[in-house]
Amino acid sequence: MKQPRNDVVNDVVVTGIGLTTALGATATATWHHLRAGESAIALRQPFADLAAGPLAMAGKQPSQLDDIVRQTVQEAWQDASLEKYSATANQGAAEHCGVVMGSSRSYLQRWEAMTVQPQDSRTPADWLATLPHGPALVAARLIGSQGPLLAPMAACATGIWAIAQAADLIRQGHCDRVLAGAVESPITPLTLAGFQKMGALATTGCYPFDQGREGFVLGEGGAALVLESAAIAAERNARVYGRILSTGMTNDSHHVSSFDPSYAMGRRALAHCLQRNGLRPQDIDAVHMHGTSTAQNDQMEAALIERSLGRQVPIMASKGATGHTLGASGALTVALSLLSLQQQELIPCVGLKQPDFNLNFVHHWQVAKLSNILCLSFGFGGQNAAIAISRAVS
Repeated sequence: MKQPRNDVVNDVVVTGIGLTTALGATATATWHHLRAGESAIALRQPFADLAAGPLAMAGKQPSQLDDIVRQTVQEAWQDASLEKYSATANQGAAEHCGVVMGSSRSYLQRWEAMTVQPQDSRTPADWLATLPHGPALVAARLIGSQGPLLAPMAACATGIWAIAQAADLIRQGHCDRVLAGAVESPITPLTLAGFQKMGALATTGCYPFDQGREGFVLGEGGAALVLESAAIAAERNARVYGRILSTGMTNDSHHVSSFDPSYAMGRRALAHCLQRNGLRPQDIDAVHMHGTSTAQNDQMEAALIERSLGRQVPIMASKGATGHTLGASGALTVALSLLSLQQQELIPCVGLKQPDFNLNFVHHWQVAKLSNILCLSFGFGGQNAAIAISRAVS
């Protein structure tokens, strides 16, 4: 397989992964259940005023966003074999570490709760603790970082955008190490009611690319990655999951929620990603799709892949197992794809029984020779993101 040229991409590698989903509280647990083709989606009714429906929840009540940040950051930091997890002990490893932590909904859960509180019971601290960049601040405090801090928001493309920004911080010399990812706790009354009104939610489950797909299922979770320059990772003899290559990012400028039906900007994002990495379509060994299970998204993605890469590239999709974690979904996709590279295994498209498209979908986990994986995300308003990751070369 062709490897990206060193003069095209400065090496940025991933040395730690933290992942929590409704499937499992850790990367290992999530991978184990997903590999087995299991799904965390079940009929739930977390709010008495709203009818029961399929959701991907870790417990009986929606998770708190800060808890997701803590779980993912702690796991990623420890997985990277950095110093003992505490703000004081981490000064050497984390003081100049950048943080890029995104979320599309951020603290909407708390905002909604505050609107039903009596006015005189609220304090300025309640609002200050729920500013949109809060997850990034929480992550920085957890590791003791005083480096660059970013909090991107790009709808469902947030996770890939966060990882891309983190890699650029390293390539541009701002820092040698960045904690990057995205988190989401989107199961709130307003979110459910809004998507229900749009007709975007499924009624029984999530079936990406299936003839019987109904819409997406909300899920909660997040992913955090420790990114480092390859030189720094080698210097400390760190275990490397893979390399973060360049991205392609565009927007449609078409509609507040729908994408441009010509798919032109989606194709451009994918093409730019390949070109910037010196990759040809035949160099892509697998694609981890956005795969929301909505009629429009799945049709657009299937056409995009067929036109740009052909029908033979293996297709993975994970939202039938984890639900749609909105802004966190791209970070989950990259984390799972890095595990695919490490394990040299393809994960199944959970929920897919009767494909509606003539593509090479992965129905059961399988061993595969993987060098380059392409990850895709598409957000409301036509925000298109493609990122390539590569197996580390020893």
